[in-house]
Amino acid sequence: MPPMPDSTEVSLRVETDITAIPAAEWNACAGTDNPFVSHEFLAAMEESGSAKAKTGWLPQHLIMESSDAGILGIVPAYVKSHSYGEYVFDHGWAQAIERAGGRYYPKLQVSVPFTPATGPRLLVRQGADDAAIRKTLISGLKTVSDNRGLSSVHATFLQAEDRAAFERAGWLIRIGCQYHWRNENYGCFDDFLGALSSRKRKGIRKERQEVADSGIEMVTLSGGDLKPEHWDVFYRFYIDTADRKWGTPYLTPDFFRRIGRTMADRIVLIMARYQGKWVAGALNLLGEGALYGRNWGCAADFPFLHFETCYYQAIDFAIRHKLARVEAGAQGEHKIQRGYLPVEMASAHWIHHPALSNAVSDFLVHERDAMRRQMAALAEHSPFRQG
Repeated sequence: MPPMPDSTEVSLRVETDITAIPAAEWNACAGTDNPFVSHEFLAAMEESGSAKAKTGWLPQHLIMESSDAGILGIVPAYVKSHSYGEYVFDHGWAQAIERAGGRYYPKLQVSVPFTPATGPRLLVRQGADDAAIRKTLISGLKTVSDNRGLSSVHATFLQAEDRAAFERAGWLIRIGCQYHWRNENYGCFDDFLGALSSRKRKGIRKERQEVADSGIEMVTLSGGDLKPEHWDVFYRFYIDTADRKWGTPYLTPDFFRRIGRTMADRIVLIMARYQGKWVAGALNLLGEGALYGRNWGCAADFPFLHFETCYYQAIDFAIRHKLARVEAGAQGEHKIQRGYLPVEMASAHWIHHPALSNAVSDFLVHERDAMRRQMAALAEHSPFRQG
C-alpha cells in the first residue's frame, strides 16, 4: 500500500468491531454533515444485531492511522454473503460469474447498511492530506479484498469527491437515479406550491386537504420529545410495511431504541395520529443541509397519508429549517409530481475476475447512456412551471 507522502509511520488495519474505535476518533473523520456515517448510527447497526455476520453484513472497517496523529482516515466496509440491503443491484453480475464457474460471494461492500442515501465513504480527518489519504484508502480496499479472497469491492451512494477519487484510481463507475427535492429559498410551503404548474399545485392541495379532512393530526418529534413508546409504535409500522411488501425487516427494535438514545437531535420522526392513536410514521435523519427520509410504516389505510407523511411534511420541515434538500430514499417515479426530481447517483466497483470486469465495464457504458436518457425523459414530467 502506498505510504503517505514524507511519512514512514502510517499503517492500515481492519477493525471488525466499531465500538473498539473511540467515537470521537471516528467522528473526527466522519464529520458532522451526514448522520449515517456517524459512529452513533453505525454502532447502533452493529450492536443491535442489525448489521452482523448472521445477517450477511460482517464489519470490516478499514482504518488508516499514524503513530503521532492517530486515525487519519476510515472506510466503513462489510464483507457480504449476499446483495440484499444495498439498493444498487448486482444480482446479474453474480449470476454471470457463477454460470462461468466462478464465485461472486463473499464480496466487500463500502456503504451504510440498508441506507440508500448519498454520503462520504472515504472518511478523512479534517486538516489531513485529503487526496493522499483517499488514494491510500482506495488502495487498501483492494488489498483487503485480495488478502481475504473476495471477488470484488463495491462503494455505493458516493459523494462527488469520493466518486472522483475512485474514478482516478481506475474503478468502474456506475450511475443510478434517485429523486430529491431542492429548496429554492422558499419562505413557506405555499411558496413551493407557487412554483408548480396550476394542475400540480391543485393536486397537492387536494391530497393534503383530504388527509386533514379525515381527522388525522400530524406530529413532528425530535430530541427530547422522542420517547420509548414512540419507537415501539414505529417498529410495529416498520414490520407491517416489510410484511406487506414481502421484505426482510433487518432492523431490530434495539436499533431504533439506540438511535433514539444516542442521536435524538438528528432524528425527525413524523407521526400521524387518528382519534388518539398513532396510525403511521416516517423516520427521517437530519444532516447539516439535508433531511434524509428512511423508513415508513402504517397501521391503517388512509388516502394520500403516505404522501403527506413522507413527502409533504418533509418539505415543510426543510423549508422551516432552511435545509437545502430532501432526499426521499430509493425508487419512486411518483415522487416527481410532488416536487422530487431525478438526480444522478454514483457507485464505484472493483472486480478481480478480468473477464467479468471487462464485461461489466462494457455493460456500464450502455447502462449509463440508457440511464441518462431515462432521467432526461423523467425530467420532462417536472411539475414546476416552465421558466
